[in-house]
Amino acid sequence: MNIYFARTKAGHDKNQIYFILREEGEFVYLINGTTKPLDKAKKKNRKHIQMIKNLPEEIVSIIENGITNESVKRAIKLYQTERDRQI
Repeated sequence: MNIYFARTKAGHDKNQIYFILREEGEFVYLINGTTKPLDKAKKKNRKHIQMIKNLPEEIVSIIENGITNESVKRAIKLYQTERDRQI
């Protein structure tokens, strides 16, 4: 299973980080564990996101232990903390 995050490039949620739950053709289904939980994934056109493929191992391990709203929230928060530290 490939584990990817995405940054939205368009829409009212521009620049938000999401976990890509699944892909179907031109669309992806995004979750963040809070406003978009597992049971209400956001359907977004693939051309309106930027995929984030190179994730640190600690983030990947959080998701690999099970996809829950809590684990996705924790992984996104950790990713944003790491990204902010590098800037």
